[in-house]
Amino acid sequence: VRLGASEVTVIYRRTEQEITALSEEIAQAKEEGIRFMMLTSPRAFLGDGLEASGAVARIQCLKNKLGPPDSSGRPGPIPVEGSEFYVDTDTVILAVGQTTDTPGLGELQISGGTIQADSLTLQTSIPGVFAGGDAVSGPGLLIEAVGAGKRAAESIKRYLDGVDLHQGRSLSVPEDQIAEYEGLRVRKARRSQVPLRPVTERGRDFQEVQLVLSDDAARNEAERCLGCSACCECRECEKVCGPRAIFHDMVDEVLDLEVGSVILSPGFEVFDPLHKGEYGFGHLPNVLTSIQFERMLSASGPYQGHVVRPSDHQEPQRIAFIQCVGSRDCATGSEYCSVVCCMQATKQAVIAKQHIPGLQTTIFYLDIRAFGKDFDEYYERAREEYGVQYVRGAVSSVKEVSSTGHLRLRYHTDEGFVVQDFDLVVLSLGFRPPSAAARIAERAGIELNEYGYPATDPMLPVSSSREGVFVSGAFSGPKDIPETVIEASAAAACASEILKSARHTLTRKKEYPPEKPVMDEEPRVGVFVCHCGRNIASVVRVPEVVEHARMIPGVVLADEFLYACAQNSIEKIKEAVKDHNLNRVVVASCTPRTHEPLFKEVLREAGLNPYLFDLANIREHSSWVHQDFPDEATGKAKDLVSMAVARARLLEPLFTSFSEIDHIALVVGGGLAGMTAALSLAEQGFSVHLVEREQELGGNYRQVLIPLESENPALFLENLVSQVLRHPDITVHTETEVAESAGYKGNYRTTLKKGDSLTQVRHGALIIATGAREMTPKEYLYGEHDHVITQTEFEERLAREDVPASVVMIQCVGSRDQEHPYCSRICCTQAVKNALHLKQLKPEAKVYVFYRDMRTYGFREKFYKKAREAGVLFIRYDPDRKPRVCPGASGLRVQALDPTIGRQVVIEADLVVLSVGIEPNDNEYLSKVFKLPLTADGFFSEAHLKLRPVDFAVDGTYLAGLAHWPKLAPEAVAQAKAAAMRAVTLLSRDRIESEAIIAAVRERICSGCGLCVASCPYQARCIDEEKNVAAVREILCQGCGACVVACPNGATIQRGFDKTQIMAVLDAVV
Repeated sequence: VRLGASEVTVIYRRTEQEITALSEEIAQAKEEGIRFMMLTSPRAFLGDGLEASGAVARIQCLKNKLGPPDSSGRPGPIPVEGSEFYVDTDTVILAVGQTTDTPGLGELQISGGTIQADSLTLQTSIPGVFAGGDAVSGPGLLIEAVGAGKRAAESIKRYLDGVDLHQGRSLSVPEDQIAEYEGLRVRKARRSQVPLRPVTERGRDFQEVQLVLSDDAARNEAERCLGCSACCECRECEKVCGPRAIFHDMVDEVLDLEVGSVILSPGFEVFDPLHKGEYGFGHLPNVLTSIQFERMLSASGPYQGHVVRPSDHQEPQRIAFIQCVGSRDCATGSEYCSVVCCMQATKQAVIAKQHIPGLQTTIFYLDIRAFGKDFDEYYERAREEYGVQYVRGAVSSVKEVSSTGHLRLRYHTDEGFVVQDFDLVVLSLGFRPPSAAARIAERAGIELNEYGYPATDPMLPVSSSREGVFVSGAFSGPKDIPETVIEASAAAACASEILKSARHTLTRKKEYPPEKPVMDEEPRVGVFVCHCGRNIASVVRVPEVVEHARMIPGVVLADEFLYACAQNSIEKIKEAVKDHNLNRVVVASCTPRTHEPLFKEVLREAGLNPYLFDLANIREHSSWVHQDFPDEATGKAKDLVSMAVARARLLEPLFTSFSEIDHIALVVGGGLAGMTAALSLAEQGFSVHLVEREQELGGNYRQVLIPLESENPALFLENLVSQVLRHPDITVHTETEVAESAGYKGNYRTTLKKGDSLTQVRHGALIIATGAREMTPKEYLYGEHDHVITQTEFEERLAREDVPASVVMIQCVGSRDQEHPYCSRICCTQAVKNALHLKQLKPEAKVYVFYRDMRTYGFREKFYKKAREAGVLFIRYDPDRKPRVCPGASGLRVQALDPTIGRQVVIEADLVVLSVGIEPNDNEYLSKVFKLPLTADGFFSEAHLKLRPVDFAVDGTYLAGLAHWPKLAPEAVAQAKAAAMRAVTLLSRDRIESEAIIAAVRERICSGCGLCVASCPYQARCIDEEKNVAAVREILCQGCGACVVACPNGATIQRGFDKTQIMAVLDAVV
């Protein structure tokens, strides 16, 4: 039928009650137009009378009636004499059963078409010959064939050993070994009905007919099915589970914990795209979600990183990304913005183009919200360098073109409706609160907002409605990775402020056995090779690698594990160290990034120095990159093990050093972020020096006069300043600047200058929170006309209730241009806030906002919506055709092209308000004093954009607020809390431990040239002025090796990687 046949008939000799197909299969076949002819048997196939063609034309059939049951237990069909009739056809497909291939079986006894064999031992009529499976039992199940094979194997072993074949064997399990079946006590329920693709769709292809159960149906089915207690407690699964993840004796355990604070971070869910049926997800195979496409791009994904169409595994030539699926959509109950989707689509489009040269990628969007640090520049590179196309338009439907399999999109732009074909469509899904959010909130005693996320404090996004309960990450609302990491630390800081008196009271120090001296012993290396499940063993022949390792000089033991990181394997390694007197260990497994610390810990627990260890990465470096070449992968794994052993034989114990800590923090910057960080540190029990160069505290936040939500900015600031000034552990230095600083993590000496007075303070940690400033506009008559002002100046007027009758706001003034190529993040929200406040003061006022992209991300989208509902008009403009401002008859005239209507608009305004960007302060001086890096834009640069957003690369130094990047006040508060918590992780220690694998200096040949000092990114190198040779600040050294490479005469070496070890590794492989 699906291949185009006009009529298909199934002829069956019994009735539908006896047919072996499932009832649902029969029903589905009937839905697709297949006709069933029951109680009918074919008698002869007749041709068309043309001898040359030999084609079938008719089937002669007989009617049947049911008789007594046959060998199958079903009523046997009996032909009805004289009931012949004919069925016209041009194709016949025979669906026949199976029978045993008996010719050639010689003297074996055959009966009823099957081999006769003992039901228990499976021995045939010929001693020593055994048979099983379908050849004995007739058609059966796969598991029955497996069982027969095992029984036959046992019988063959007994036969060869001369043991009785029947003794102690039984087909049945004794009653006392069968677990009590509880199914009779379980409430019976019908199976959940699996949804099917509509018959109109499945009739065109051979895709899977059954869809997936909904979340609720799947849960109900699991409870119904897994609750029947059908498990017989044989415990075979427990025996074969390598990671030992199954424990049949485990029961539910209820823990009653006494805690002082709770942090909720259960994550989020994504919008179900089945609710947007117009996009075809679920029945069009080439429509994917953004999460599915992310997996497709991954090297460990379903196609090993190759971008293909799921329908035919061919490379697509055109991919469309549809934004805001389940976001900014009141119809789906999600009027908020999901924050991450624009950048996720941009990243995926760029990576896809890198995978497939010449690929066309098109992103359909409403507004591009690239507001994060360096996001807008990445977006521009995607457009200009990679050729990603961005189309501002709403996609109304996605339909499949049956002749080509292409996906036809219908969308609307400024020019009208457009229809375009693509090979693949990716849906950028919005965020949803987890389905358990309501239950979690009820148990935690917190409130939820109108969207189902936890309600949080307007100025502290990690603080819930209940004291002591904090939330972080996407559980409290959509956010990107940097904000998630920041909020995690901020929530920890809030909890730590409450629990400071309990710090270290529950800490238990791990005890290790005495370290065994090995330097006077010959190397005795143990090699342990990991299967990593099938990650390694499916490609690399692990037993061969183990045997190869046994032959390497110095190796006294070689073994293999299914999972070397499993607890039972770890215990065996420790036992092997003791039993075989090992003094070096090599593990051949997966990446050292995750597992090297684990195995070093194993050595410590076994009484060896942890640096007498090496790891051969035979997964990433062999099995994963040579999946189709097992011979080469096995050979390479052997080489990697040889290299690791060669280095391990020359390893020497390495040791760390310790340094005391000054339990004091220095916070530079007395604005919102600086005060918040200082107060948080003090509340956690640490002394703080807070430095502010102005006369009073507050910084930029003093200019925030109107709230977006309920918090009163002036009252909040007044309260914060009061707490800071009154706190006994905070020393405030106003009208003070930093003069110089020296030292390292945990031990800094910084000189402060106030007028002509110099004061040196000691501190163990540093937080930079020096803020930023509003740009001074150079366009739109600013400074030339009194009625052209900035948003900050307009906010001051509104606070005085100086209300104009008409206002034009122009966005992105001094942002997203050549001089400042970044988005200032706060401008759109500030414009919406001031527009709403103006409308509240004077509802009849006319407000026009000229914008490029409205970036009211997250829950701030609702204020953008409220502004539109209040009558604020938003008019888009293109950056190459900016609005023009000139003096008018009674004020100012603004003229611009509205691309939506394709016409010039002219507006008379009392005020023109410029949404100007944020630019950094002059950070160059502080950058040099503290040796901290800056971005190309002049903001301070963090250690890692996503994973370490409040840390500098130099340990012990942190940053927060506008000094890092433009951000709204609540975000600055959260980052300040996070920076304080990161500082506390250092200040709360008794002492600092250095790395062991660090640089060292051979002073005898050092010339003191200073190249190592210039090359070190962590300020860990310096010149010893007395000796005129280079030195290493061991506490700061991270062991990166940059100085080793820079040293022109080999005076700088890397502990653990000296020249003899490296040459031995090379010799082992070449």
